[in-house]
Amino acid sequence: MISVEHLTKCYGDFMAVNDLSFEIAEGHVYGFLGPNGAGKSTTMNIMTGCLSATEGHVKINGHDIFEEPEKAKKLIGYLPEQPPLYMNETPLEYLKFVGEAKGLCGQELKTEIKQVIEQTKLEGVQNRLISKLSKGYKQRVGIAQALLGNPKVIILDEPTVGLDPIQIIEIRDLIKELGKSHTVIFSSHILSEVQAICEKILIINKGRLVAFDEPQNLEKLMAGANEIVFVTEAAAEEVGEILNQMEDLTDWTTDTGENAITTVHVQTPHDDIHSVCRKLFFAFAAREKAILEMTAKKVSLEEVFIELTESEVEKE
Repeated sequence: MISVEHLTKCYGDFMAVNDLSFEIAEGHVYGFLGPNGAGKSTTMNIMTGCLSATEGHVKINGHDIFEEPEKAKKLIGYLPEQPPLYMNETPLEYLKFVGEAKGLCGQELKTEIKQVIEQTKLEGVQNRLISKLSKGYKQRVGIAQALLGNPKVIILDEPTVGLDPIQIIEIRDLIKELGKSHTVIFSSHILSEVQAICEKILIINKGRLVAFDEPQNLEKLMAGANEIVFVTEAAAEEVGEILNQMEDLTDWTTDTGENAITTVHVQTPHDDIHSVCRKLFFAFAAREKAILEMTAKKVSLEEVFIELTESEVEKE
């Protein structure tokens, strides 16, 4: 559906996007992550034809965004970071204007406006001036205009900014629903939000793509990052003997405290961390050494994000 090839954008000596390439399939929800200044918004602006590229190509369903802008842009609905709203109009008036600009008219225009207003829960404020609306409702109007024309691709830059918790849940549900019939790309600083909604995640840093995979696979990138901490009556030497006979462990450390109690930190790349806990329990039980406490900690998307972006900085 979307093909980005060797995309580069320079502002003088500053390279905002650096030889970026990726493919996006139809009918999925993609999360676009990166620290501030990573190049996310610049990439989105280029993908939608709002900004030119220094080098590279972007194709939407086979149409080059630069060579066939009219055909390509008809396939895209876009909400930029700052919603392009006319404050002296009502949502109804504004959506009518946007719909006409997209080539809609007559009954088709009325039907689509009604549909997007219902989707974004704007019924109660559709006749109020946009300038009088809360930030959350203004964001909803911005999402509604992106949905007009039933585009194949919907690109949302920080769509939940300014929304209250209930509105965020509603927009999350809307994005999930849209992903069943559209290709949806959205950026967010809330990593748990991206993890909850997206089928695949792109992480960009300093204009480069540093990761592109399903959330669960990104977590596996940090081999050995899943950690198990347990306290045992076994001495450090016995702990080493037992752990050396076990699989699915990458590293461990021991610390012997008072009363000969040993605290052990074990790292494992195994996805099913609880099965590793179970093996540890029975391995120590077989030696008649009790495990007194045990906690398991799976690597989070936040930790993957920090690891990937910080490692890229270190390479500079």
